[in-house]
Amino acid sequence: MKKLNLLFIGILSACALNAQDISDALRYSQSEIQGTARFRALSGAFGALGGDMSAVSLNPASSAVFSASHVSFSLSNADVKNETQYFNGNNKVNNSTFDLNQGGATFVFAARNNSSWRKFALSVAYEKTNNHENVWNAIGTNTNNDGQFSNSIASYFYDYADGIPLAEISLNDRFIEEAYQDIGGRYGFAHQQAFLGYQAYILDPVTDSDNNTEYIANVATGNFIHDYSYISTGYNGKISFNFATQYEDKLYLGLNLNSHFIDYDRVTSLMEDNNNGGDIEYIDFDNTLSTTGNGFSFQLGGILKLSQEFRVGATYDSPTWYTIREETTQYINTNLADPDVDYIPSIINIYPQYRIQTPGKFTGSLAYIFGTQGLLSFDYSIKDYSNTKFKPTSDSFFADQNAIMNDILTTASTYRIGGEYRIKQLSLRGGYRYEESPYADGITVGDLNGFSVGLGYSFGNTKFDVTFDQSQRSFETPLYNVGLIDNASIDQTNSNITFSLSFNL
Repeated sequence: MKKLNLLFIGILSACALNAQDISDALRYSQSEIQGTARFRALSGAFGALGGDMSAVSLNPASSAVFSASHVSFSLSNADVKNETQYFNGNNKVNNSTFDLNQGGATFVFAARNNSSWRKFALSVAYEKTNNHENVWNAIGTNTNNDGQFSNSIASYFYDYADGIPLAEISLNDRFIEEAYQDIGGRYGFAHQQAFLGYQAYILDPVTDSDNNTEYIANVATGNFIHDYSYISTGYNGKISFNFATQYEDKLYLGLNLNSHFIDYDRVTSLMEDNNNGGDIEYIDFDNTLSTTGNGFSFQLGGILKLSQEFRVGATYDSPTWYTIREETTQYINTNLADPDVDYIPSIINIYPQYRIQTPGKFTGSLAYIFGTQGLLSFDYSIKDYSNTKFKPTSDSFFADQNAIMNDILTTASTYRIGGEYRIKQLSLRGGYRYEESPYADGITVGDLNGFSVGLGYSFGNTKFDVTFDQSQRSFETPLYNVGLIDNASIDQTNSNITFSLSFNL
């Protein structure tokens, strides 16, 4: 006998197959402008300037530009506003966080005996590279009716169940949590989703036999009211161990060895209602994902003074090699739930550890220094997102995902320009940046436009900086990758206020 409600949260289960998709790989391949207030005020156009702790994370030669040992740390308030349209529904959500997003120190050592290698620098720098704090809601009546039930979450379970023998998703004299655990360990994610659909009475077999592989959905075609929420927390971070040197008065060279880490949690929840006349009138379906990971990358960079005023810079960022660990939980409920069954202890699905290789990046930079009055700076970066890879590539599922990424992701360029004007101890700053979409269609994730303004004040050995920056980007996001694949359109605005304190040792 099938029993509901089903709530899976507590017992550990090792799943045989992965449920990763392209959005997971892309999430850890992208980075946001974080760092010091001065760095953000110039929209990150610091590749040929140096002399800033966040510039060290961008171009490792930057630390050799410091004339003395230097320390800085930064606090930032991040506000994310999402305006979501889903069929006839519009919704706005704001989410704000405040935390430490940068800290580091450079130690400068002058050379002796009139060596051509004038000085060298050792640095350690922490930088938040991406903020995952995000909330959005898609609320509306899904009218995408093609005569089937593709506009219902029932289609998600139906697509996973199609072709799976009934015997493989039945209780077979087991408790629900025991069966869910066994099915995940033996068959993997797809079977678990089919199991949920069958045990929640969303699906029925065409024939009641163990060999049955065809199913019908207990929802009538028509319109479905959806209330979908997405909540994510966490961040990507990087700790850089830096070595840089200055040759004579013109050339700066540097190397970063980077330790990366990931902390990401996501909760998605769908409440579906309908009055189409079928057996199923509502479905509640929740999923959680918890991801941790660590990785390694390196950077090589140089800055060359062509004249006292004009500088050029170049940086190579290697791919980042991540090792990822993931856990998921699921909950499902329908109006056909057995009222005598309480919520039951659940299962945490623990997936096999896997790896992601993110693409490398090249950056070229120009800067012009107007003596003590100010500067202008420009950075151009290029990154081929189609080189993103799940590993091991011998895994058939990962091989398929890699082939898809190779087709739908593309090479993206980033342009950053910034300027600074000094009035005695006061500095006025501003910047603009433009990032192309990593998707070939330019729609799934749109282009990014951003600007920044900032102020800085020098107290001599100590400097205080404050910056406001904002960026906008649009997304076309399917609620699910299987079955219910209708898109929610999201216009996202990221606004940040950053405060930095820095001083020479």
